[in-house]
Amino acid sequence: MPADTEVLLVRTDVSKRADVETLAELANERFGAIDILFLNAGVGATGPLVDATHEDWEWMIGVNLWGPIHGVEAFLPAIVQSGRDAHIVFTASFAGVVTNEGLGPYSVTKYGVVALAETLHRELRKSPVNVSVLCPMKVGTNIEHSHRNRPSHLGGPNAGSDVDFDDPGFAGRIVSPDDAAKIVVDAIGTDQLYLFTHGECREPVARRFRKIDAAFEPSQSRA
Repeated sequence: MPADTEVLLVRTDVSKRADVETLAELANERFGAIDILFLNAGVGATGPLVDATHEDWEWMIGVNLWGPIHGVEAFLPAIVQSGRDAHIVFTASFAGVVTNEGLGPYSVTKYGVVALAETLHRELRKSPVNVSVLCPMKVGTNIEHSHRNRPSHLGGPNAGSDVDFDDPGFAGRIVSPDDAAKIVVDAIGTDQLYLFTHGECREPVARRFRKIDAAFEPSQSRA
């Protein structure tokens, strides 16, 4: 980014619709139009579903799912009405394509983000607006410490368990934010819906869809 690039900083809680609407108003007022929109705020926690509290669900759904929904509500109408070439990039997760134990609430939110991106991609296919959804595995973003920003009314920083990248369930390499960003930047302006940071995602995705496909085959018990 050139040193003279104009930047607008607005502290925003994406779980609050009013905050995101204010961000959209200020951004459109300052820059006139939004050509690239990144919806990537995210938090995470681990643990079995039986131990998940209502506050765990509310916290993760608020940021991970309501955040992108609020972004679509606040930014999309002006983007579409401008008639300009634009690109919307959602950050979901590999956990939004294939589930893993210990990531129940997180996976639910990320599946929702993938569905949101897929639907928007279909609805905007005849417009100059492209849509992508990034589905990374482990990226060095500090999401494993996201509890530090957990609000007090949802348990505060000491509630629940942060993501532990050393857990065997998270086997695999950690990709740098720069490498993940390059994948996104290279997709801007293209019609590439799904973006993956790890080639090792391919087989688990294929395995999931093989199981879905096999469910259409008549079983012996139904023959």
